[in-house]
Amino acid sequence: MAGGISSRLPGRAGGEIIGTRAQGGWHWTEWICEFLGTALLLIGGLSAICWNFAPGSPIASEIPDHSVRLLITGLLFAGTGSLVAISPLGRRSGAHLNPSVTLAFWRRGHMHPHDLAGYLVSQFSGAIAGAAVVRWLWATKARAVDLGVTQPGHGIGDGAALGIEALMTLLLVAGILVMVSSPRTARWTPLVVWVLIAVLVWQGAPWTGTSLNPARSLAPAVLAPHMANLWIYLVGPPVGSLLAVAAFDAVPGLETRTAKLFHDPRYPSTMATSLPVAPRS
Repeated sequence: MAGGISSRLPGRAGGEIIGTRAQGGWHWTEWICEFLGTALLLIGGLSAICWNFAPGSPIASEIPDHSVRLLITGLLFAGTGSLVAISPLGRRSGAHLNPSVTLAFWRRGHMHPHDLAGYLVSQFSGAIAGAAVVRWLWATKARAVDLGVTQPGHGIGDGAALGIEALMTLLLVAGILVMVSSPRTARWTPLVVWVLIAVLVWQGAPWTGTSLNPARSLAPAVLAPHMANLWIYLVGPPVGSLLAVAAFDAVPGLETRTAKLFHDPRYPSTMATSLPVAPRS
């Protein structure tokens, strides 16, 4: 295979697929891309919350229906991530932008522990940087919505909120894993993720705020600051991610082919893949 190091990647039921193996080392380019991509996700997503729900926002008077504004927020939040995925940043790093997604690809054997650590640090630090930009840009409007902090809805207990977050993240990660299991569907992963997250925000936000992403919840909670119930969003999404991997593993014949949400063969990859990749310089 052009570029990368050829090796046999373990498959289930004794099978093997040919591809490039996960590589260790200091992958600063990928990690910086993931940092910038996650920062952009938070800037776009939290700005959408300020625009739709801050007191005095013009959109509230134009579209008084709360449910419709939740859908618009979901489309803008998820759309930001999907645009990052198809940008040069996402084509290089894979645009996980979410520790839950990275955890799933690591469990699937696509990522070296070095990249697991590098991506997680990049995502959390990128999220904090993005939230800081939103706090500066939106000022009083950002403070009015607590910088988009995720909290359980009225009457939702901690256990229920954790379970809902785990279930929604399971659906998201399972959708990603299924999409990247075939070269024919892999290129459409950003589109599916856009629609799926938008629907989850639309329907799930009244229950939990729809985090799906520990970095997305940690950053505004630290900067607001508003740390109550943060543990729900640090535990629930990773649990859902691991359950999604377990469910995927139980289906015969399914094998993930890439750990990038938009796999472009013109870009190198430090992660295991059975799809063509460009050589690393």
